[in-house]
Amino acid sequence: MPWPNLILIPALAYALICVIFYFFQHFFFFRPEILPHEFTYKYPFDFEEKDFEMEDGGHINAIHFRVPNSRGVIYYLKGNSRSIKGWGKFAKDFVSNGYDFFMMDYRGFGKSKGKRTENILYNDAQTLYQWLSRQYPEDEIVIYGRSMGSGIAARIASWNKPKMLILDSPYYSFFHQIKRYGYILPLRWLLRYQIRTDRFFKKIESPIFLIHGTKDRLIPYEHSVLLQKIQPGRAQLLTIEGGGHNNLPDYPEYHQYLYDILNGHYIHQPAALNV
Repeated sequence: MPWPNLILIPALAYALICVIFYFFQHFFFFRPEILPHEFTYKYPFDFEEKDFEMEDGGHINAIHFRVPNSRGVIYYLKGNSRSIKGWGKFAKDFVSNGYDFFMMDYRGFGKSKGKRTENILYNDAQTLYQWLSRQYPEDEIVIYGRSMGSGIAARIASWNKPKMLILDSPYYSFFHQIKRYGYILPLRWLLRYQIRTDRFFKKIESPIFLIHGTKDRLIPYEHSVLLQKIQPGRAQLLTIEGGGHNNLPDYPEYHQYLYDILNGHYIHQPAALNV
């Protein structure tokens, strides 16, 4: 084989990989479950289905659980898979603590429709936060971000002043996370979802709680350690020894942490929480 081909063929193969990644990264990062418009949600708690029309023509579908004499609302920003059909089961961890619970599907998930970009994810989440702030005083809104939703939750918390921000298995930044797998690619130019949780963190004025398992193989525990260092006086890291990425609710510590956070046991004693 002529020596120029020894350079040209690998270069073309590398360029092809970059093109495929750029145009098809949605398929790597999002695993939606699409539901028909007439699908009926069923949960063991009282809830309402909500629909929101976005200014650009997008449509957001959400569920809103209510409890008598609620102490506020949990605004839950979910992970990157399935739909609120399955994620709604997590409401029980919050309604049992006396909070209403609100969760939306991102565009392309469940019954939500429309073009999805990083900025659109933020704008949709902010639009629904503003709707919630007309239903509840802002100091009764708790933002909860799980996995993929943690970066979006941090962005919304940085724009507003919720009662608190809880991040479940968060990433330091989406770029930082994807770099672990795509380190051979020029991600700064190819990645359409940077989601810089680290930058948002610097602007958050509410109490922050990070819950992370030490055996999380998808988003390593060290991501929460790095985030906590950005706001050491405001962010509190709560460790679940042996916890993975998808099994934290299997640990009693997770439910105890939630109970203590939502009942205000931690807010005024950060020194005791640096686990």
